[in-house]
Amino acid sequence: MATMADVARSAGVSVATVSHVLNDTRPVLPRTRQAVLDAMEELGYTPNTLARSLVTSRTRSIGLAVSAISNPYFTEILQGVEAAALEHGYSLLIADPHDDPGHERKVVQLLHERRVDGMIVAPSADPRDLVAYLGRHRVPAVFLDRVLDVPEGEGAPRFDQVCAESAEPTTRLVTHLSGLGHRRIGLVAGRPGLSTTRERITGYRHGLAAAGLPYDERLLVHGDSEAAGGERAAAALLSLAVPPTALVTANNAMTIGALRALRDRGLSVPGDLALCCFDDFAWADLFSPRLTAVAQPSRELGAQAVRLLLERLAAPDRPVRTLRLPCTFVHRTSCGCPEQPRQASAKAHERSLP
Repeated sequence: MATMADVARSAGVSVATVSHVLNDTRPVLPRTRQAVLDAMEELGYTPNTLARSLVTSRTRSIGLAVSAISNPYFTEILQGVEAAALEHGYSLLIADPHDDPGHERKVVQLLHERRVDGMIVAPSADPRDLVAYLGRHRVPAVFLDRVLDVPEGEGAPRFDQVCAESAEPTTRLVTHLSGLGHRRIGLVAGRPGLSTTRERITGYRHGLAAAGLPYDERLLVHGDSEAAGGERAAAALLSLAVPPTALVTANNAMTIGALRALRDRGLSVPGDLALCCFDDFAWADLFSPRLTAVAQPSRELGAQAVRLLLERLAAPDRPVRTLRLPCTFVHRTSCGCPEQPRQASAKAHERSLP
């Protein structure tokens, strides 16, 4: 098995230089770095990760704590995180907090005890224990998808955050439906307490106001961000004395639940009820009718979370940042619009939203 000394001899450098290349402990000229990397490749040298962590106090690992990993949205985020982490030489440890504040606190502690260099977390609806733990132990962390509003000057720790726009895209769905003549537009909202839920409700209300429609609290039902909850919420809306003629579902899981509720009542989309959804997913284009949706930049969210974390590790004292990425309106037929040629519609109806 090749050693660091073998690599140094082959590259014509000192062992210290090889160490600096491996551990990023001192700048090395690009041509020297490349010579070391080439020697490592030629000799089949594998760095001793444990030894490196003892020298640098870094394990080159990132902890990722996101709930509902089976959800296609979070699966794509995971792919973005993993690709960006590997690109920068980091491994990934993954845990599912199950959107439970107590369990969230436990899995974050377990990741911390594994000596990850930093964490990427999609916080629960009640992240107080999470924030307290990360702040007390000064764990570098980035909040992903769901963001926290921590006012300046309150002494609470603040974290870098990355999410997609939620309010404006939801407004776009509502105004699109109102433009088609709908006056009773329901919302199947997500789990209370999540920033995504609050922002999509805000966007829904802004859309109603922009269309000159009154807000009716009976037309907003929480589906708790799950398929079963979405089914219950849609059933409740359909049971109203005057049910909505159009529906906005606030995530992909609740869209599936709402479609089940419609099927069980023998109702069709868009014949009996128009439907628009937040979250596009691989098979949304395969439904009949095809689902009009807001597509989030899932993989880019994951990649940006890694970049923010690595920047924080490199400069612990830099100002915190919150990044909001634009979404895309994907115009299909579940809203009641006629089918359009695929190539033309891709250019004419898929637009970036702020």
